Amino acid sequence: MTIMTKMKGVATAFSFAALMSVGGASLASAEDVTLTMAVPDWPPTRIMKKMFDEQYKSETGNNVKLEVDFIPWPDFYTRVNASLTSGEQKYNFAVSDSQWLGAFVEGGYFRKVNDLIDADPELKATMDEMHPAPLNAYSTYPNSTPNYYGFPQFPDVLVNFARSDILCHDEEQKNFQAQFSKKLPCTGEEIDAMSWDDFENVGKFFQRKKGEMLAGQPADDDFYGIAYQAGKGYDFSSMQINGFIWQEGGNVWDETKQPTGQAEGVVNSPQAVGALEHYLRLIQYMPPVAKTGTMDIFKSDELFREGKVAMNINWIGLGEASLDPKTSKVSDKLVFGLAPGTPGPDGKLVRWSNIGGQPFVLTTWTTPTQLTEAMGFVKWWLSSDIQHQFAAGGGQSAMKSVYSDPKYVTYRPWNRAWAASLDWQKDVWHVPQFFDLLTQQQDQFDLAITGKQDAKTTLDNIAKYQQNLLTEAGLIQ
Repeated sequence: MTIMTKMKGVATAFSFAALMSVGGASLASAEDVTLTMAVPDWPPTRIMKKMFDEQYKSETGNNVKLEVDFIPWPDFYTRVNASLTSGEQKYNFAVSDSQWLGAFVEGGYFRKVNDLIDADPELKATMDEMHPAPLNAYSTYPNSTPNYYGFPQFPDVLVNFARSDILCHDEEQKNFQAQFSKKLPCTGEEIDAMSWDDFENVGKFFQRKKGEMLAGQPADDDFYGIAYQAGKGYDFSSMQINGFIWQEGGNVWDETKQPTGQAEGVVNSPQAVGALEHYLRLIQYMPPVAKTGTMDIFKSDELFREGKVAMNINWIGLGEASLDPKTSKVSDKLVFGLAPGTPGPDGKLVRWSNIGGQPFVLTTWTTPTQLTEAMGFVKWWLSSDIQHQFAAGGGQSAMKSVYSDPKYVTYRPWNRAWAASLDWQKDVWHVPQFFDLLTQQQDQFDLAITGKQDAKTTLDNIAKYQQNLLTEAGLIQ
């Protein structure tokens, strides 16, 4: 689902309202403290800013203001990277994709926070209560070591957005049963039980041209059964393909196995090639834009909200717009379930997926006063009451006591799939070379998605590039 910014210390101004005398005691005047944060522009960060403006009061008595720079997702990394590396020191805080941790830690931009956690028993207890998948992904560098650099801002996973009016229609149910000798998944529980083969069957079944019958009425536009990420931009295709590879027994280069872990023979293993072939096979049943390499998370979300797709695998972070009748033609016709899995040797579904979401990080130039206020904000954000409010407003929580509360599943219709997904989340690289790795991989995946290259050639090229790059960097011996 998973932003490097330097947080600029904003000048703290003393309000010289003289010392106030209360009952004979003198109280120092409060300071005005501004924290500046770079964030991607999407619902989870908009909700956070609204909650801060409406509710937050610093326990220090200072007047704390949060200035948020909302940056469109496609430009987010580029702009944050430019700010951090320019030396402008604009940001005190950033919401960072997990993959950025290595590059920006090694660059001297992100502050290690172990000392802050160790000095605060309450904060340490909060960190200990987090689910290990988001904690490792969002906070640790090197990955899965006890070196912490972030705090979860918005944890995220992929789920299945689906049209209940189409899937549950009696005629469609009858015809699907006749064609595939299986029930067309309709309820959340039935969607939970779907394999990728079941998902593919939904894609085959619901390819309808404009004017053909769909759920008892002529379709007002071409209609498709399925959609998922197949975009060249940023990490869009990688985030979906990684799940296929892990589920089918393959692997990406595993940074936790340095320096003996290899790229060649792993990234292009027979299992990985078969998984990529599986991923590519499903694209033919999606809207035609998927074959152009531009089916990013926003396009598939848009097509789903426009009523042109029956099932869409996407991040929870984009879900709010699907529920809003102002932005969704299907707002009253939705059901949500777990993303599909792959049957394992025991017949149970294997559900590995690439984790989404992002942490907060602090920049190394944040002043002591700003650091105190930033940590006050972090503790407030991770408190049980605020985490419940965030989830009730459309966010998610990595806190076990919050997401295991029976109330949690009532906040949003996709929350029924949240806790069950967490144990299956993995992450991709945190190493400083991540952007080079990602860019080359995305380019290669795009050649396969657009039909210019087969799966084996694609993964052979990726494996060779990664082997050479990581060997030169000393990460592979």
